[in-house]
Amino acid sequence: MTDKKSDTDPLVKEVERERERRRRWEREGDMSVGRRLAQIGVLGWILVIPTLAGLFLGRWLDANLGTGIFWSAPLMIVGLVIGGWTAWKWMNAR
Repeated sequence: MTDKKSDTDPLVKEVERERERRRRWEREGDMSVGRRLAQIGVLGWILVIPTLAGLFLGRWLDANLGTGIFWSAPLMIVGLVIGGWTAWKWMNAR
């Protein structure tokens, strides 16, 4: 597989990636329950922190500008989207 087409083919790259994951699994085995729970916890915080940051920023802007909840809701949604995107990237990097 030294030709240029096979080096840039996404299917070939994905097969190599899966092969490497399988080798790593055979070498290291399954993750422990504690490690899996830790990953779930990290994933939760990856979602929660940007959402709360957007909400707090929105509440601060609303308090200073006197706009009710004009900024709170949209910035909370923006934080949720950023957290979701970050969680997606984190899950697919593994």
